[in-house]
Amino acid sequence: MGKPGILAIWNNVAPGREADFETWFQGEHLQERLAVPGFIYGRRHQAISGASAFFNFYLVESPAVLTSQPYLERLDNPTPMTRMIMTEVFRDMNRTLCHRAVRRGDFRGAYAVTARWFDAMPDVAALTARIETLIADPAIAAGEIWTATDPAGQPVALEEKLRGGDRKIMGALMIDTLREADAVKLGEALRSAYAGAEVGVFRVLCQKGRSLGI
Repeated sequence: MGKPGILAIWNNVAPGREADFETWFQGEHLQERLAVPGFIYGRRHQAISGASAFFNFYLVESPAVLTSQPYLERLDNPTPMTRMIMTEVFRDMNRTLCHRAVRRGDFRGAYAVTARWFDAMPDVAALTARIETLIADPAIAAGEIWTATDPAGQPVALEEKLRGGDRKIMGALMIDTLREADAVKLGEALRSAYAGAEVGVFRVLCQKGRSLGI
């Protein structure tokens, strides 16, 4: 298998609709997505700080899974609950199909710090060097770099139309930490280092899939 793909999503929720969002995500959405061939696992997060209240991502066998016929059929045939969530609950949707360009580290952490870029992605080699420096600290579990696939290869399905369109990133850095204090400290450092990035600090809510490996 080549390098895996990532479906990266940050979003907010309409005020007062958090319970609907939770019921949908835990009761239907995760299971539905993971039933698509090529999906390995999904992981959910809730914000400690940053512009987006929620962050989740799916690891897939390759970016091609995210433009495959089984996946597109799901997107174009939303369940009644999904249709309601897309039209009434999602806010500020930021969803992008990505390559997982780099991963360093052997663990998954309890907290995640993300830096995402909308206009210009920093040099991947420089970001990789930063990850390698960070993971020398045992408080840092791992780091990844995601780069967006060609926008022409990111079809606009019915689910996205129901949401009114999604914002896309050029790429993202994700660092896992073991403890909250280290995640908060790293978030502050990344905000100082990358003025053009949207930085968020998140705690992990859950992870589900046919493989819980890295």
